[in-house]
Amino acid sequence: MKVNIFYQKADYRSVLRVFVIFMIFVASVDITNGQFRKSGSNTFTYEEIYDTPYEIHKLFLMIQPLYGELFVANVNVGFGIEAQYYLKDKLDFRAHGRKTYTKKFDHSRDIAEKNSNVDNIPNVYNYFELGATYHVVDKEDDTETRMVLYSKRYKGRKWVAKVPDHAVIPSKVRKIYGVRLGGMAYDTSTDLDRALEKQSVTLVDESGVPINGDAVIFGNLSAKGIYVGGSSAWIKNFAVKPEKTYSDLTSDLIFTTYLDIIIAPSITVDDVRYNGSVYDTDVLKTNILGVRGGMEGKFNRDFSWAYGAEIGFRPGIKNRGFYALFKISFPVIGTSLNHSKEAFGK
Repeated sequence: MKVNIFYQKADYRSVLRVFVIFMIFVASVDITNGQFRKSGSNTFTYEEIYDTPYEIHKLFLMIQPLYGELFVANVNVGFGIEAQYYLKDKLDFRAHGRKTYTKKFDHSRDIAEKNSNVDNIPNVYNYFELGATYHVVDKEDDTETRMVLYSKRYKGRKWVAKVPDHAVIPSKVRKIYGVRLGGMAYDTSTDLDRALEKQSVTLVDESGVPINGDAVIFGNLSAKGIYVGGSSAWIKNFAVKPEKTYSDLTSDLIFTTYLDIIIAPSITVDDVRYNGSVYDTDVLKTNILGVRGGMEGKFNRDFSWAYGAEIGFRPGIKNRGFYALFKISFPVIGTSLNHSKEAFGK
C-alpha cells in the first residue's frame, strides 16, 4: 500500500498580499516628499555636509544569515553570500549564492530521506547567480527627502512618548535605468509524486512497465540558464547638520527594483531508480521559461545591513515553478577601494 505524505499547503494568495505590502513599505523608506518644515514649528536652518550621490562605495560584500523561500518544488530556509561591484558609473556586477542550513530546512530533502523508497539520493538545495547591469541612463535630479529630527534631549521614555519632528530637505537623487544579463543555476530534490499526479502521467521502465503503485517517489531537479531584464535604481547620499539641538541627518539609501525573463534550456529531472529498474522521467513536462520581479535596498556605509524580496515563476517542472523569496543581509561591508576617500556617516 502506498504511503501518502501530507504537509500543509501554502496559502499563496496570503503570501502575495504580504509580499506586496512589504514592497510598498520598503519602497516608501527615504522616498517620501513634502515641504521643508519641522512639524509644529517654523522653517529651520542647517549646514550641508555633503550631497554626492555619485560618490558611493564601489564594492559591497553582503553576508546573508537568513533567507526564506516558498518554492512549490521545495520550501527552504538558509544562508547566503552576495557581492556587488560598481564600475565607473557604467556597469555594476553581482554574484550571489545560497544554500540551506541543514536538511531540516530543506523541506523536500528532509521528507525524501524519511519517506522515499526509491534508490535516488536526494539533492541538497543550492542556488547560484552571476550577472551584470549596464547603465543605459544614469542621471542626477533634484528632489526632497523627508527626515525624522532626533534630539539627544529625548532619551528612553521621553523619546517614545514624544511625537517626532520632521523636515523635508532638498537633496539630489541619482537615477539609474539599466539592462541586466546574467546566468543562474539551481539544484534541488522535489516531490515527483505530486508532479506526476498534477500532469496525469506515470513513470515506466525500459520495458514499458509502470512503476509500482507503492513507490513513494522523490527525485532530483536541476536547471541552468540565463536571465535578461531591466532595472531602476535610486541613490541618495547626503548629510546635513541642523542648527539647535538636533543630531546630524544622513540619507544614503541605494534602492533597486528589477524585472527579468529567465530562460533555462538545460533542465534535468534525474531518472528514478527503484528495485533494480530505471524509470525514465521524460514523461514529465518541463518549462524552460520563467519570470521574476524584485527589489533590494542597501546603504552606502562601511558597515551596514540590507534587505531584498523577490517573486516569480522559476524554470523547472511544469506547474511547480512559483516561488517567493526574502533575504536579510548583515553585515554588509562597503568600500570605495580607496581608503583615503571613504564616505561619511559610518
